[in-house]
Amino acid sequence: MIASVAMTDLSKYLEVAIDAGFHAGKRTLAYWSAGVEVETKSDNTPVTIADREAELIIRERIKHAFPTHSILGEEAGLEEGDNKDFKWIIDPIDGTKTFVRGVPLYGCLIGLEIEGVAAVGVLYLPATDEMLYASLGGGAYLNGRKSRVSSTAKLEEATLLTTSSESCRKRGGAYDELAARVKLVRGWGDCYGYMMVATGRADIMLDAGMNVWDCAPMLPILKEAGGRFTDWVGNATIYGRDAVGSNGALHDAVLEVLRPDVVLR
Repeated sequence: MIASVAMTDLSKYLEVAIDAGFHAGKRTLAYWSAGVEVETKSDNTPVTIADREAELIIRERIKHAFPTHSILGEEAGLEEGDNKDFKWIIDPIDGTKTFVRGVPLYGCLIGLEIEGVAAVGVLYLPATDEMLYASLGGGAYLNGRKSRVSSTAKLEEATLLTTSSESCRKRGGAYDELAARVKLVRGWGDCYGYMMVATGRADIMLDAGMNVWDCAPMLPILKEAGGRFTDWVGNATIYGRDAVGSNGALHDAVLEVLRPDVVLR
């Protein structure tokens, strides 16, 4: 960790992130299970008015508190501030496909990068009212209670989650090998899967395709919960094209299985 980040009081940033995520998430509930109209973006992914309104709420609250900071959002892009050391990264609805089907396992994601370090993360699930948050050195918490990863130490005893087994299989045979070795496989995907790992309810979460706004909160949250978050190569980054989150104890074993498929990136 950069020394200046380690010495920074992150509580004021975390407080704003929690507040923004909460209010944006509550706004999405006005459209959830309400037959919201769905548009298709140029990258062939869905977007709704709920995505756009939630991002606007987050942006407004961040700009009110920290007007010089930069903000990157999935829907409205990058708004550069005068202070380039601080960049907020927003995914107003992670799991829009889930959201439009009325499934409650979607979330509002907010991350803060300080001097290139992913320092603060908030993951709010509006439909289940679960707020998971962390700041470097400050621990990870779920609705105010300390959050910790599981103690599972063997792949054969692990629960593996993924957003899309089909996407993972397109990379090669590693996913099927990993799935065959673990005890339980489930499709609790998107941000919900990483929340499951950070709270000890599952052990491994795997994604074959990611954007920075999907990853921004995950690194600090999993690190502070005692786990690890990397790309499939093993780089602890929020800018990877793929991602794996784990309880830490299993991480190297998972990367060893994934390694043959990394060349297919």
